[in-house]
Amino acid sequence: MGSIAEYESDIERQGLLEGEGTPSSVLDAKASRKTRQRRFIHFSVISIIIYVILFRFVVHGNFTKKSSGKKNVIFMVTDGMGPASLSLARSFRQHRDGLAIEDILELDKHLIGASRTRSSDSLVTDSAAGATAFSCGLKSYNGAVGVNPEKIPCGTILEALSQEGYLTGLVVTTRITDATPAAFSAHADWRWQEDLIAEHQLGHYPLGRSVDLIIGGGRCHFLPTSKGGCRADDLDLTEVAQEEGWSYVANRTSFDDLELGKNVQLPLLALIAGGDVPYDIDRDSSVYPSLEEQVKTALTALTKATEDSEQGFFLMIEGSRIDHAGHHNDPAAQVREVLAYDKAYKYVIDFVKNLDTETIVVSTSDHETGGLVTARQLTPAYPDYMWVPQALVDAKHSGEYTRAKVARYSGVDLEEFVKTEVLEKDLGIKDYTSDDVKFIIENKQNCQDYVLDMVSKRSQTGWTTHGHSAVDVNIYGYSNKQSTMLELYQYLGGNHENIEIGKFMETFTGVNLGQITKIIHNTRHSASASEEKFKLLAEDPYHHYGPLE
Repeated sequence: MGSIAEYESDIERQGLLEGEGTPSSVLDAKASRKTRQRRFIHFSVISIIIYVILFRFVVHGNFTKKSSGKKNVIFMVTDGMGPASLSLARSFRQHRDGLAIEDILELDKHLIGASRTRSSDSLVTDSAAGATAFSCGLKSYNGAVGVNPEKIPCGTILEALSQEGYLTGLVVTTRITDATPAAFSAHADWRWQEDLIAEHQLGHYPLGRSVDLIIGGGRCHFLPTSKGGCRADDLDLTEVAQEEGWSYVANRTSFDDLELGKNVQLPLLALIAGGDVPYDIDRDSSVYPSLEEQVKTALTALTKATEDSEQGFFLMIEGSRIDHAGHHNDPAAQVREVLAYDKAYKYVIDFVKNLDTETIVVSTSDHETGGLVTARQLTPAYPDYMWVPQALVDAKHSGEYTRAKVARYSGVDLEEFVKTEVLEKDLGIKDYTSDDVKFIIENKQNCQDYVLDMVSKRSQTGWTTHGHSAVDVNIYGYSNKQSTMLELYQYLGGNHENIEIGKFMETFTGVNLGQITKIIHNTRHSASASEEKFKLLAEDPYHHYGPLE
């Protein structure tokens, strides 16, 4: 059976062939049909307009005015983690622990969208510009810490909430002065100005102290060289901090005295490593707390401190060294870092479920690092369709650890040491060749890439770069309030620019970052001549301030 239009056309043609005009009944029908079409189009247009207005009201309307009620904001960053990192870690865990293929990570259960990561000057961002997009809600250039493209300090979500009476905290596994935590708590033209960043984090700038809790590595930029630090001046900021009322933690023993947050006096400065906290695969738990322990301490302390307050808290948590594993092309370290973060993330979700205060949790990455793929073509022949996680299970230490171990060896038989202690024991490699051993010995100060390529080849893990990539990254979200969970989906579901995540936190809490920007306009943010020495260190992806202390 043809369509109505075809039927009407047939009648018209028949009438013309018979020497008659189009029957009036058909003309009336066509006129009626056109009228109905116009009405339908008008109705559709009006419906779409109403829908858009209602959608904007529902999704954005509640965010244009200051929200009432006590709130907590937990923002989590998986530095350098792209979608392939999840695949790698998930399959590794299933294999290692004998889990079913249906077993997924905690992060997998809360996936809501994806983020585009470009900076203002490149499709491939760095962590400083990526974190500034989150903290200030604007695009800036690679290397920028809490400043806009014109190098003008921009107000951050942490600072704005602090001004509103929220307690604030930073928890990281790298130096606390590194790019991501710095972008929330400091303002510098370049990320390598870590001496200045440390001063801002303690409150030595126009706003005064905005951070109430700091847990991470990085004593280096708080201490002068005379006291084992790396500052370009003679300032001992740990002494200054204590004189200004900070509680100071510098080792595992004093961290344990915090009783996982039950015995914390704010403000807290906990610098648990001289540089970065070692990779989880290398971490000595008697010396360094895990990310989960750091998170437990922060959440318990901030929740306790705000229980009688009208305002809640803001906490930024970073799984920092996922990025370093990507830079190093170290798949064994990468999967452990992702799993350590996932464990901390699960603790956060379980903790928030038991809170009465409305709380949002948003987790995303600033960028992907390493161009990771869970496949690798080893020969010119047709590639195998396989990935071998057992090679990562066999590896017990990172390439960073093994390189330092070889470089520091002072015994009499380096060849035997490389074979038994490094290749077999640390990396789980038994099928090495004499050429492998010879290369490592001859390049003992710079063998890291070589040994990690040995691990990657055996697991058939592929890498395309030692830097960052422009791939989109995932957004995860949770709230203990159903309506807020809906808002998270509505606002951050789908694909977004990274600045939209920062804008969401601003509008959700009702603060005005522009007002903070005006206050901090005259903040000292340019590099001093003495800080220039850190520039080369910051540009070296293999330098992470000696995790083996």
